[in-house]
Amino acid sequence: MASGYAEILRTRYATRLLAGTLVGRLPNATAAIAIVLFIRAEGGTYSLAGALAAVYGVANAVGQPLLGRLVDLYGQPRVQLPAALLSALAMAAFAFTGPDLLALAYVTVAAAGLFTPPLEGGLRALWPSVLGKEEQVHAAYAMDAVAQEVMFTVGPLLVTGCVALWSEQAALLVVNALGVLGALSVVVSEPSRAWRSAPREAHWLGALRSPGLLALLGAFLFIGMALGSITVAGVSYADGHGGDAVYGWLMAALGLGALAGGSVYGARQWRGVPERRLTVLVALLAVCYVPLTLVPDALAMTGLTALAGVFLAPALACAFIIVDRHAPRGTVTEAFSWLVTTFTVGASLGTAATGPVVEWGGTVWGFAVPGLAGAAALVVLLATARVLVPVRESGVVAGSSENDRNGAVEPGFSAGHQA
Repeated sequence: MASGYAEILRTRYATRLLAGTLVGRLPNATAAIAIVLFIRAEGGTYSLAGALAAVYGVANAVGQPLLGRLVDLYGQPRVQLPAALLSALAMAAFAFTGPDLLALAYVTVAAAGLFTPPLEGGLRALWPSVLGKEEQVHAAYAMDAVAQEVMFTVGPLLVTGCVALWSEQAALLVVNALGVLGALSVVVSEPSRAWRSAPREAHWLGALRSPGLLALLGAFLFIGMALGSITVAGVSYADGHGGDAVYGWLMAALGLGALAGGSVYGARQWRGVPERRLTVLVALLAVCYVPLTLVPDALAMTGLTALAGVFLAPALACAFIIVDRHAPRGTVTEAFSWLVTTFTVGASLGTAATGPVVEWGGTVWGFAVPGLAGAAALVVLLATARVLVPVRESGVVAGSSENDRNGAVEPGFSAGHQA
């Protein structure tokens, strides 16, 4: 398992690109907690803190695919670095002005979210040209999904560490400064500077004109809902079973399960088309959500939460391959950014929906939401199985063909075709 990932990381530029992307994404990964802590330190209410965090999230969801399209049109350095600088400057303005000028606070937070660079989609567009071998690209997608779990664990610890050492304002400034440095490390690298999107057909829908991609996004909207609902239902469970410490263990177990599942998934090569494999993974994901409704004691619940996370990272890794196969020619970064946006929106919807469900029916019904959302994702995949079958001709499948000129894959074919 470790040897496969080690081989990837020994490839020239691979470690730098992965580390730079993860550091560059820290502001996005920690925005919600950093904003809430800062507003509370400034004497603001939880309602204001939540509203500002929501504005950041919505603006980020809007900005990712738009910036992704610009990356496909103009290249990574000309978009990613200016976006990172604008986002960091907007958050710095928020940190120095605070909530006293309320309208300005909303504007600066919205700008910070809107200009967050699409580093995640950019990295996935780079993997084929950096690694070359198809099986390594697929393993890199799995490693990417695993690394996300690490980042979302380390990021909040970094914020709270900065708060303990300095202040909430310093946490905002430090994290966003690190984000700029991470983006800079990526965009000055040779693969990022050399990468060019394939010529694209002018179309206002961009990546969204692919039926297969739309089907995938529909499924991952519900998977995002499932994940968002667990975070709320977990709070309700913890209130009756030990408080914040138990909630922390539940969330850590969810991440640990995803980390373990992604590590195992990426350690081997998989036969068969990834579209069918994703259906199986989502079915297993949905099934593993169901035992959460048992709401046993805290120790058993921690184990069930870990089980619920096992198939999340493999499903994401498989989805990355499918995006690559179905993105219309010249839209690969935009397509990956749409997946990020859809998943984020779904998580927000799950969070919003589960609160009223818990108030109405209690914790058990709160944990029923992820199971229902997982089942809905499976239904979407089954109902759209026909359009998820990739077409080999250009115009439908072109994700990795961005790098055809580098000899990474056969012209006209995506890296995932031999999966």
